[in-house]
Amino acid sequence: MKSTVFAAAALGLMAFASTASAAGVGACLITKTDTNPFFVKMKEGATAKAKELGVDLKTYAGKIDGDSESQVAAIESCIADGAKGILITASDTKGIVPTVKKARDAGLLVIALDTPLDPIDAADATFATDNLEAGKLIGAWAAATLGDKAKDAKIGFLDLTPSQPTVDVLRDQGFMMGYGIDVKDPNKIGDEDDPRIVGHDVTNGNEEGGRKAMENLLQKDNTINVIHTINEPAAVGAYQALKAVGLEKQVLIVSVDGGCPGVKSVTEGVIGATSQQYPLQMAALGIEAIAAFAKDGTKPKPTEGKNFFDTGVNLVTDKPANGVKSIDTKEGLAKCWG
Repeated sequence: MKSTVFAAAALGLMAFASTASAAGVGACLITKTDTNPFFVKMKEGATAKAKELGVDLKTYAGKIDGDSESQVAAIESCIADGAKGILITASDTKGIVPTVKKARDAGLLVIALDTPLDPIDAADATFATDNLEAGKLIGAWAAATLGDKAKDAKIGFLDLTPSQPTVDVLRDQGFMMGYGIDVKDPNKIGDEDDPRIVGHDVTNGNEEGGRKAMENLLQKDNTINVIHTINEPAAVGAYQALKAVGLEKQVLIVSVDGGCPGVKSVTEGVIGATSQQYPLQMAALGIEAIAAFAKDGTKPKPTEGKNFFDTGVNLVTDKPANGVKSIDTKEGLAKCWG
């Protein structure tokens, strides 16, 4: 696992290595927010690569996770500015599609970062973590860690937003698959009938949202003992809510992101395990792809056997479970971001 974490990125770098300079090429990076460490690192990767290649990069972000209106306005600005390409982590993966089509019709290359559009081919390409696999890893780890107790667990899901963007669905459903829960419709959150599920709530991907969502689930069932969280800020908020009522040792929290604060939360026992993704390389490769497209019209190709370009994922935990591949927090901290 250790030797293959950055295999996808290496292939991508080879694919776009011929793009030595792209002076005068305009590009846009549009993220869900500019406060989440994941998107901060994504911006860092895009900015550094743009500077290296001479790309004129403009960056935009929603006010909060779920602010699609700001992202629509950003795309309109990028079209008007004559940009050659857009990198976007969409808040509303279905609602943004008509505006993305407008950009593509205007001749821009549109690459979804981290969060696939719905449908995925609404963008020219997607550079992302395998979010379904990320969910499966933490689900399998949770089940293996609980052992015989897994069959009687009380499980809560702290998801992203009511619109159920693809990244939200993939991680949520992936967790269930890894844990051994029948997901019913794999494209939908909340239609499962497994008696172990206490419920779902949304967090907007931040600490305050995680705290409130955890409080809501505790009101439904205060014997809850497993929590899946969409990301690490939400996980920290959940832990704060649990600690406030003395239940922090009762609940096993798992998450996805792999930022440095999140990995440290694993070392501190706040999070049991997290699936680590690599946003800096997603964005850097995206800028390279835009530069290559501006040069000769080349469009990036997906990873073999997948409908997106896989930028890698690792499970990070200091409590490895049988049958679940993982790295420890020492290695996780060496590869983290934020």
